[in-house]
Amino acid sequence: MKRIAEVLKQGQPQEEVTIVGWVRTKRELKDFTFLEVNDGSSLANLQVVLDPTLDNYQTFLKQLNTGASLQATGLLVPSPGKGQNIELKATMITVYGESDPEDYPLQKKRHSFEFLRTIGHLRSRTNTMGAVLRVRNACSAAIHRFFQERDFLWIQTPIITTSDCEGAGELFTVTSLDLEKLPRTQNQKVDYSQDFFGGKAYLTVSGQLEAEVMAMAFSNVYTFGPTFRAENSNTSRHLAEFWMVEPEMAFCDLQGDQDLAESFLKYIFKSVLASCPEDLEFFNQRIDNSVLATAESIINNQFERLTYTEAVSLLIKAERSFEYPVEWGIDLQSEHERYLAEDLFKKPVIVTNYPKNIKAFYMRLNEDNQTVAAMDILVPKIGEIIGGSQREERLDILEKRMLEQEISPTELWWYLDLRRYGTVPHAGFGLGFERLVQLMTGMANIRDVIPFPRTPGSAEF
Repeated sequence: MKRIAEVLKQGQPQEEVTIVGWVRTKRELKDFTFLEVNDGSSLANLQVVLDPTLDNYQTFLKQLNTGASLQATGLLVPSPGKGQNIELKATMITVYGESDPEDYPLQKKRHSFEFLRTIGHLRSRTNTMGAVLRVRNACSAAIHRFFQERDFLWIQTPIITTSDCEGAGELFTVTSLDLEKLPRTQNQKVDYSQDFFGGKAYLTVSGQLEAEVMAMAFSNVYTFGPTFRAENSNTSRHLAEFWMVEPEMAFCDLQGDQDLAESFLKYIFKSVLASCPEDLEFFNQRIDNSVLATAESIINNQFERLTYTEAVSLLIKAERSFEYPVEWGIDLQSEHERYLAEDLFKKPVIVTNYPKNIKAFYMRLNEDNQTVAAMDILVPKIGEIIGGSQREERLDILEKRMLEQEISPTELWWYLDLRRYGTVPHAGFGLGFERLVQLMTGMANIRDVIPFPRTPGSAEF
């Protein structure tokens, strides 16, 4: 048995092959019936030709409608049709599952992405979602190769945690308590001491803090796993459950962090261009005609590097108005980030040294006492795709920063211990995996680059 992608690339006339898959379309003529069959291995379908000499031909005509599954054995022959070099002349058919042509949701027409989200159990059979998930898979494989080739250790950080890495408070609570009969303390607050973990627990928003622990033993590590934000945001940019890639490097500063992040993006794009050319060409033709140009720009250009202060100055001087006014000290909005990457520099931009008041407690305080050694990578169409920093390795300054942001040093005693016992300069970054897939495919809505999106009010399939 062969995958259809292999047959289309390497199949030879008069070669006998067996394939399996699902019928995309059926076209009946007087003397022949043509089936377009797809098994998910490629964007293209394999045309399977049935003729009346085939045993049970009339029965197969009734059974093999769009959506039906089958196994077909036969000889490969040159195809006279346009857009295909080879087709399969069937000598044996096995029908695994029929499909009612009257109510099968995926008909031979374009469906809106909004509609496809309502049939999440079937939408992966469409050309667009098939291409998205093949690109997503290629991205995943390239990410692991990039770090493994550089001797990084892959660490599986916990999904259940008691800390809020970002200090944002947008957390999903994990509990085994009976919500109908919650235990109460004397002042009528929920008594989490009776909960499964003996205290409050949450779904993680980041594996960074645990990755720092591992970097203090193994030097270079990375995490790649699901993270969660209970952010009630119904936009095309947000998910409640998404995947994060987070490397952490001991004996590394902000410069090294930037260099690794730039190399990382270039490597991933180059790898996926090589492994999924047909899928990316599909996105370039059907979704966003700048997909291939964006990929080439990322691969072939040195990223622009400037400080936050320089970026703000350029935004103030911009000959255009922004919805959100620009002044030093604000957190840059998506419109500001995209202006820098799309309009001004027309390539990825790395912005460094942000005001300390808008960044997390763990970012290293610069000598000016006003900014921290943070960096964001901004890309066209998306805005921020990577956020990172050199971490604060000085115990006294870290404790002060935590108190300023009302984060309890007692609760993060183990994190502070890393600064007590063999502290070193270290740095890392985080990449939202779905935003990477969005950038690579040109898909406008982040819900369409993950198999089963989790969003406010929706956790189906």
